[in-house]
Amino acid sequence: MFPFLFAALITVSPAPPSGDNPAHEPQMAVSGSFTGLTYGAGDSIYFISSRDAGKTFTAPVRVGGGAVIALNRHRGPRIAIAGNVIAVTAVAGKTLSTAPHAHGLPSDGDLIVWRSTDRGVTWSNGTVVNDVPGAPTEGLHTIAADAHGNLFAAWLDHRGGKGTRLYGARSTDGGTTWSENVEIYASPDGSICECCHPTAAFDAHGQVLVMFRNWLGGSRDLYLTRSRDGVNFSKPEKLGMGTWQLNACPMDGGGLVIAGGRIVSAWRREHDIFLASPGEKEVDLGSGVDVSIAAGSSGVYAVWSTPAGIKAMLPGNKEAAPIAKTGSFPNVVSLPGGHALAAWEDDGRIVVQQLP
Repeated sequence: MFPFLFAALITVSPAPPSGDNPAHEPQMAVSGSFTGLTYGAGDSIYFISSRDAGKTFTAPVRVGGGAVIALNRHRGPRIAIAGNVIAVTAVAGKTLSTAPHAHGLPSDGDLIVWRSTDRGVTWSNGTVVNDVPGAPTEGLHTIAADAHGNLFAAWLDHRGGKGTRLYGARSTDGGTTWSENVEIYASPDGSICECCHPTAAFDAHGQVLVMFRNWLGGSRDLYLTRSRDGVNFSKPEKLGMGTWQLNACPMDGGGLVIAGGRIVSAWRREHDIFLASPGEKEVDLGSGVDVSIAAGSSGVYAVWSTPAGIKAMLPGNKEAAPIAKTGSFPNVVSLPGGHALAAWEDDGRIVVQQLP
């Protein structure tokens, strides 16, 4: 039995601090000693930052918002740091959907990006990334940045009424302008998994990687596609050797990092969390859902939810350790010096903890 890994545990209050506007789905990005954290509350997206490895954070700043913002089941905001630009994205619309299984979603949602060039003190007006109105209204999306200030966004797309497809767009000017949208992948079976978020990353060579949950032959497995130009993508390759036959959507997309020059993915199949690299057998980390992954100088960190709270797999360990008795939708990033920072939502608050 592992002891709880309580270290540098702090709580960040939602903004505004009201039970009517609980804070949801924190996401972080790191640049040197600077950590940016975004989350959603009510009809707004907020930002806080830390310069001391998550021990203290600035007061919340409102990034932007909309009449209806997607904030549940991995639909919350995303963040990336591209050079001196912090980019925060969210899907927002004007009208609440009345469709079945669309609780809290806009019927006309667009993927919006807000930019800050002063470390999150002030934010630009929102820019729409999608070039067909309402196409990303499901709210499930991702954004990634490389070391040269390039950004790539990907999302689940409903344009044309042809089932859910994977679309993307790139920016070469820190998110000021965005390319024409490109279809990354369309399943020959009519739709990819409709409710699992994609994950994008850049490798050391500037190649764009996008992981998503496919739907082929009745199986809902994770696939990886690659592109050197953000326009032309490779045939997706399945991750892991097993498969998940499922006539439903798990609403759980996983994570993707580059660790020691290798691609490492983390995702859920049935009741367990797995790590996998392309072409290799997956490694079972234990039971759970909603995994997040980060790569640092010490190795790979994975953090996920269980009925008993939040668990973490630390570099070099063979078993997951509990880090909190309650909480959900954790996110983890690596810090300089070999540590990592985890954040999650808990009863309307955002909790942040440094991991050894």
